[in-house]
Amino acid sequence: MVTALLLTTQVAAMAQEPPSTATSALSERPVLAMFTAAVGHASLLDTYLTSIRYKGLNLELGFEHLQNTGFNPQHWTRQLTLGVEYDNVDNRVGNNTMHAIMADGQWALMHRWQWPAKHIKVLAGPMTQLRAGVIYNAANSNNVVAVKARWSLGITAMACFDTRLARKPLTLRYQASLPVAGVFFSPHYDESYYEMYLGNRKNLAHLGWWGNRFDLTHQLLADWHLGGTIVRLGYRGHFETSWVNNLSTKIYTHSLVVGIGGEFLTVKRK
Repeated sequence: MVTALLLTTQVAAMAQEPPSTATSALSERPVLAMFTAAVGHASLLDTYLTSIRYKGLNLELGFEHLQNTGFNPQHWTRQLTLGVEYDNVDNRVGNNTMHAIMADGQWALMHRWQWPAKHIKVLAGPMTQLRAGVIYNAANSNNVVAVKARWSLGITAMACFDTRLARKPLTLRYQASLPVAGVFFSPHYDESYYEMYLGNRKNLAHLGWWGNRFDLTHQLLADWHLGGTIVRLGYRGHFETSWVNNLSTKIYTHSLVVGIGGEFLTVKRK
């Protein structure tokens, strides 16, 4: 009887203990995974290939991974975005077409502030970005391809507003990413890649800052939570410019974004 009484008391005490920190952390670290597609307008000028501005179609496929950090999930969030975009642009008279394909990846670590109103959150922090691709113009007799490559450090900021639409949760988000400094590749004016292959490789890498290049990506998104599925609709704008070695590059895109994804929990066994 005494042994049974002791066992009963111990089980009751264990039942009254608060949940473990591992269990509570699960509810604080959901993963937002989102696949997106975008279509819109592109404006492209690259004086290495031509002095004429080309305009046309912009297409993009993207992926986003958003999750609170493990070291301080109440105040820090990390974000990974990947994207591949294709531009099909024509000159003003419509007798020549340029093609551009670019890929980029961005990783950010943002501090999160909860507004006094619980449905508003603000996030901001450092980010790093790697972007590379090619622009192709078959009309050129000497240089038909312009290679683009850059690595940047910068800042990103995000504001989120939680509301409801048709009794379902709706999150409105605005985010802007601004590279500050880095390095980028640019040949000299009228320098062919064959010359670089032969050994003329001086001054091809340049320190990038707001004095010789400026980039900005911003987007306004609406995520509609339909049970376990999230549907995304929004706008994305991208501005990319550089001026070095008497060469100027200006790429502007404005796109409609649609996406589908969900929120998931990661479980770690101990």
